[in-house]
Amino acid sequence: MIIIGELINASRKAVAAAIESGDKQTIQKIATDQAQHMANYIDVNAGIFADKEAEYLTWLVETVQAATDVPCAIDSPSPKAIEAALKVHNGTAMINSISLEKERYDNLMPIIAGTDLKVVALCMSDDGMPVTVDDRLKIADKLINGLLQNHIPVENIFIDPLVQPLSVDKTYGKGFINTIEAITLKFKGIHTACGLSNISYGLPARKHLNRAFMIQAILKGLDGAIVNPLDKGMISAIVAAEALAGKDDYCMKYLKAFRAGLFE
Repeated sequence: MIIIGELINASRKAVAAAIESGDKQTIQKIATDQAQHMANYIDVNAGIFADKEAEYLTWLVETVQAATDVPCAIDSPSPKAIEAALKVHNGTAMINSISLEKERYDNLMPIIAGTDLKVVALCMSDDGMPVTVDDRLKIADKLINGLLQNHIPVENIFIDPLVQPLSVDKTYGKGFINTIEAITLKFKGIHTACGLSNISYGLPARKHLNRAFMIQAILKGLDGAIVNPLDKGMISAIVAAEALAGKDDYCMKYLKAFRAGLFE
């Protein structure tokens, strides 16, 4: 499982305050804590600062990379902000995200074409968010073909079928799970990823739904997620599910996580 640490997001009040005040210590502490708890990428998002997003996103990348060797997932719908942040990023970043929305697609593709960047591709088009498995697969197919034609290696593509709240429609959880399975079977070598916690939006005791959903998704092929790495219950669920899914030879990852004290 590729874990993308979600905690450096300006929608969180403490993070927004640290960004505005230039508080490097707070941002670096959040980054290093996530890196020490199995995060493979540190997501950086300054999206609430529309007028200063490029400036703040660049600052976040520089601040995080001064404290940890873990690469960043540069999280923005703005190609200009992503391009600015990439200029200061060391190593191979992840871009979160491209979609089939024409303006977003046309403006971001020239920036990522022919690079080694990891790319999260959302199953979203100008027609909105798809609901059925077939509609998601149609968008995924177009995104994958477009990225491959622009020389993005297949192993660098992460398809996000988009998690929608179970509180809105009881079929959304099962629909997502089925889409993960279908993508895994149809598109060999392609990764899948998601912002998993959306499933429990609007419901109490969210962590229980999130963890159960993660286990189900991993068993169907999910291999990347934007989560809180400091949530020991979630890490326990991920490591256990991967072992049960046959993705952990001799349970070495499971044992390593246990010995590191990462279990709840």
